[in-house]
Amino acid sequence: MRKYFVIAYVIIGLLVFFLIASSFNFKWFGDFNLFKRSSLRKGEAPSIASDYGWVNTDKPVRMKDLRGKVVLLDFWTYCSINCMHTARDIKRLEAKYPNELVVIGVHSGKFTNESLLENVRQAVIRNEIKHPVVNDASFAIWHRYSIKAWPTFVLIDPEGIGAGYFSGEGNYEAMDEKISQVISEFRANGKLDEKPVSFILEVDKTTIESLSFPGNVFANEESNRLFIADTNHNRIVITDLDGKVVDVVGDGTAGRVDGKFGVASFSKPHGMFYSNDTLYVADTENHLVRKLDLKEKIVSTIAGTGRQAAYMATNGGKGLDVSLNSPWDVVLVKGKLYITMAGSHQIWVMDLVSNQLHTFAGNGQQTRIDGPRLESALAQPSGITTDGSKLFFVDSETSSVRTSDLDNNGDISSIIGLNMFMFGDKDGIAGEVLLQHPLGITHYNGVLYIADTYNHKIKIVNHENKSCGTYLGTGKAGKDDGKLPQFYEPADLSFAKGRLFIADTNNHAIRVVNIETGNVSTLRIEGL
Repeated sequence: MRKYFVIAYVIIGLLVFFLIASSFNFKWFGDFNLFKRSSLRKGEAPSIASDYGWVNTDKPVRMKDLRGKVVLLDFWTYCSINCMHTARDIKRLEAKYPNELVVIGVHSGKFTNESLLENVRQAVIRNEIKHPVVNDASFAIWHRYSIKAWPTFVLIDPEGIGAGYFSGEGNYEAMDEKISQVISEFRANGKLDEKPVSFILEVDKTTIESLSFPGNVFANEESNRLFIADTNHNRIVITDLDGKVVDVVGDGTAGRVDGKFGVASFSKPHGMFYSNDTLYVADTENHLVRKLDLKEKIVSTIAGTGRQAAYMATNGGKGLDVSLNSPWDVVLVKGKLYITMAGSHQIWVMDLVSNQLHTFAGNGQQTRIDGPRLESALAQPSGITTDGSKLFFVDSETSSVRTSDLDNNGDISSIIGLNMFMFGDKDGIAGEVLLQHPLGITHYNGVLYIADTYNHKIKIVNHENKSCGTYLGTGKAGKDDGKLPQFYEPADLSFAKGRLFIADTNNHAIRVVNIETGNVSTLRIEGL
């Protein structure tokens, strides 16, 4: 008898809970299919108002303005490789449902630098986003919708009621199915607005530059060549060290075509390494590693299938048989090509003689754990360099600099950096040092030079005593040359002939530092 009283109390308690909940805005979670739509009438989509501005629209968008449309809210942060991956899914959905679906980006930036509207605007242009984006700098919208992670998507039906919730990567099919279902339901009852809508896009107000968001640079003194990853133009620009164009590799369209320099194509290439008339390229959004034969002027693919790896296989295999996950940078040491795999939070290695490819470090978790290579954890490793006996790389999401010996027993250890959510701009020794999403690193004259990207600075790290100091930059975005230069999210750097070449990404420029004088100039590229 007693157990029946307990069951009765539980049932009464649940009824009371739902009665109370129905008088307040619903805290959304899980799959809205678990609830009848009528029970969510009091839980209509919360406001997407923000005090921090909008991009890709001439005025704020309100939820009530979108009645009749299927709405997909995309909660993202522009530093995240996971959000970069899902951007392609969003573009596919927008192309499939051009008149029925409206996507609204909600940018809830992880890093301090990502909270500024102009930086969000630059990210929207760089990522070729063609829907309105609200700057949720204070995370107000994030909390209204009870979001827990990037990326997360909330689907809202034409009456403003929640219809679906999806978190993380790999949800294209599920979102597509749910959107199609909602469209069919509301088309049948005559409540679907299928009139096209348009917005004033940032890209349409932007001047076309010779370079577009260059993400990487590699200088080689012996050949007198400068290699520029002209990332958003999907090509590699080759000049001499004074900026005169020698060659352009890639036809400028996003693609994965091998062949002659003029017909080959890339998709958002980043890191490069030159050796013996060969340039190795991390073709990031194609999930490939490409090889450029500079004598024959031929592009070929040496690793990757062109499909993003869904799981992290540690066994590896032949280069062309193994799927990669957003390779970001490469460095060659004694016939082995080391690849930072930003999308899987690992470093992989490829033997260029056997063409065998396998995991070198990282267990696939996104965090900072030092120790044995395959037990260690990395977080979006980006730039990588070497002194010949050690690898050094920047772990962008933990804002850290890490290293590993190249011998068989070398562990992963951190030189500077703390964890995923401890970042800033502070010089000093070891544990007191703070960086903000560094993307580039190079080894020169016994020390490390870092592109401290979101601090708009170049810093010097002594890996022996674990000290870090500012070399160039004021900490504010700008494009001033001279002895007190400014940069705008610099992403990479490389030395040759007494000069430091910097890929100054958001300035669409290559900056040059005279090492002897400390003077900074902007490289004039002739013939591009």
